[in-house]
Amino acid sequence: MNDTEIFKVLADPTRRAILERLSGTEMTATDLRAGFAITQPAMSQHLAVLRGAGLVTERREGRYIHYRITPDGFAPLHDWLARYRDFWPGRIDRLKDLLREMDQ
Repeated sequence: MNDTEIFKVLADPTRRAILERLSGTEMTATDLRAGFAITQPAMSQHLAVLRGAGLVTERREGRYIHYRITPDGFAPLHDWLARYRDFWPGRIDRLKDLLREMDQ
């Protein structure tokens, strides 16, 4: 999955909230749905999108499915951010230099 598709997946506030709830823990869809004003089918749809994006994985235990974050799924997003992390400091330094020159 490329960074554009991951941004589309993460554009939905419910999916971001699901990921926030899953940070550091594993939960069932029923547990995840608690506190959300959405139906179980809607939660399943969100989880399917997150699984399809490689951001969440599932583990079956009897009749329960437990979901957890897949850190490697965030690699394209991390790579995209790293490009800009390297890009901006040099640009800001040049802007500071330009502003100093303009002040003189």
